[in-house]
Amino acid sequence: MLFHRSINIALSGLALSFSIASSAQAADYPSRPITLVVPFAAGGPTDVVARSLGAELGKILKQPIVVENRTGAGGTVAANYVANAAPDGYTYFIHHNGMATATALYPALKYDPLKSFEYVGEVIDVPMTVLARKDFPANNMAEFITYAKANADKINLANAGPGAVSQLCGSLLQQALGVKFTTIPYQGTGPAMSALLGGQVDVLCDQTTQTIPHIQAGNVKFYGVTTLNRISKLPDAPTLNEQGLKDFEVKVWHGIYAPKGTPAADIAIFNKALKTALKSPDFTAKMADLGAEIVSEDRQTPESLKKWVQSEINKWTPILKAEGINVN
Repeated sequence: MLFHRSINIALSGLALSFSIASSAQAADYPSRPITLVVPFAAGGPTDVVARSLGAELGKILKQPIVVENRTGAGGTVAANYVANAAPDGYTYFIHHNGMATATALYPALKYDPLKSFEYVGEVIDVPMTVLARKDFPANNMAEFITYAKANADKINLANAGPGAVSQLCGSLLQQALGVKFTTIPYQGTGPAMSALLGGQVDVLCDQTTQTIPHIQAGNVKFYGVTTLNRISKLPDAPTLNEQGLKDFEVKVWHGIYAPKGTPAADIAIFNKALKTALKSPDFTAKMADLGAEIVSEDRQTPESLKKWVQSEINKWTPILKAEGINVN
């Protein structure tokens, strides 16, 4: 009896020691620089968001946020790296829609978007826009729908390659119209936009971070935004949803993740800092200049982000499989 009591006392002591140690660790966190992994090249839209956000997080957490670009395979190289990183609270990952489309695009994926990460929260939404070359025959969305249905085999649709949001938007557009365009992939939306401006392609879906200057300058024909509601940066621009393509919604969204097993206390501290950063006047102003919108506070949580990723997997997997799009 005394022996069992001694064991119980010892175990209680160990549990208390562990609890105290964990509390002390959380109180000291973070005590060194934090790495924020970006799956795309420096200077790109996601990198710009990451560096702007990192600057704010660094002020709040009082530790440098080191942005590390790990490019390749539509973001899966970086995702796999983070999935296998030490879960010590010092590695985080920012990714866009590719987090949800990877399972459909990459049959040999080495991680599970829903099981290999801890979720932190969403950051921003960036609306997409539907454009055509300046001399394209259709002058508005109604004319575009009519022309596309009658001349689908004559229309070239540019995108930034399999899995890019421009490709997802184009796929959904074709599905909504019941047509099939000739798709021309480019190495990024920059070259795709150059091809559109040069008249080498007819149509492009691209995010406002790149298209607003060209829309405002009249360099392209602009048919509408792909969000369900109008956006503040283009208040007079109608949505595709209100122009007959019911429930048409495509946006570039960004979320923050950590390796599976990262301490819940560290995630909570980082999430709190994220929510504060998203209210920063400097950050919100920078995002507004890009046409991006800070997500509502209820979406800045781990639970909301995971629910959203699941819904996006459910949305895009059948579309990508129906088109036979995958990367071996």
